[in-house]
Amino acid sequence: MHVSQKPRTALRATLVATALVLAAACSGGDEPKTPEKPTPTSADAARKAATLNRANPFTGEAAAKGLPDHPAFLVKVENTAAGAPQYGLSQADLVVEELVEGGLTRLAAFFYSQTPTKVGHVRSTRTTDIALVKPTGGQLIASGGAKVTIRKIKAAGVKLYSEDTGNLTLAIDRGKKAPYDRLLNLAAYADQHRSAKAAVPRPYLPFGASPTPGSTKATSFDVRFSRSSATRWQLGSGGAYRRVNGHAQKGKDFKPDTVLVLFTRQVDAGYRDPAGYPVPETVLKGGGRAVVLNGGTMLNARWSKKSAAAPIQLTAGGKPVTLERGKVFVELVPAGAGGVTVRSR
Repeated sequence: MHVSQKPRTALRATLVATALVLAAACSGGDEPKTPEKPTPTSADAARKAATLNRANPFTGEAAAKGLPDHPAFLVKVENTAAGAPQYGLSQADLVVEELVEGGLTRLAAFFYSQTPTKVGHVRSTRTTDIALVKPTGGQLIASGGAKVTIRKIKAAGVKLYSEDTGNLTLAIDRGKKAPYDRLLNLAAYADQHRSAKAAVPRPYLPFGASPTPGSTKATSFDVRFSRSSATRWQLGSGGAYRRVNGHAQKGKDFKPDTVLVLFTRQVDAGYRDPAGYPVPETVLKGGGRAVVLNGGTMLNARWSKKSAAAPIQLTAGGKPVTLERGKVFVELVPAGAGGVTVRSR
């Protein structure tokens, strides 16, 4: 009765063959397709080509490798001995020192061309930061902030990333005590925020090939914020300035080519810190006196800023002032209480 098994064998073979055909049809071929690799004509490559040789908006210097495909980052950094050492400042493009409560100061460091693996120690934000970051279309990064401050920052359309807003995780420095123990791996963070559509900031300051010269010798000077706080500067042998009393990691401080002092109006931010001190807000809008220190000379000028989103403009004698291309440290000192004192040595 072997004859009765032949149809079963044939039927089984037919079913197997049909299954193989259907499987091949569903899979689109014998082997799965692999994702196509980006080509030189992709959006990323096109953006890099478009930004090649464009100037760094924070230094005015040519970006030979093109501008980065991530936004500008403004990171708040502690500026007292309690938060020392400061990490990552040597890789910042521009740094701002602003007044906070108790007559102390805090740094706001812009990172764009470089993103260090360690930045900090990261501290909380203030409403002053709105007018600092808004012209760049970038991100404000802080450990946190008062509720009223966060509301105002969000209302201004600024992108804030912090532990208090729940969209940022910071590392903890076990050798420090809170709130001076927060660190940021900016390199890893920047990788998460890369985009071919990332905004390219416009020039932050009026840089130019022919900087406006100063008229008074000033190779060593103090910038005073309050009775208890002043930053001391000394011109180095290489032409860059150094902070004599800074808190940066040894040998890795921010060394600007220019120190720009802006005399600003201070108002009450509307709340007090945990110690009971009223929190000030620097009004970076309108205008006032300015001092440009570059190459061992000092130039008296005027600054103006039409709105929070507008860039800073400088004039002297009614004519535009142009800054030397390079790194700039901006000092936002309070008009009246603040000042610049040139030292003899």
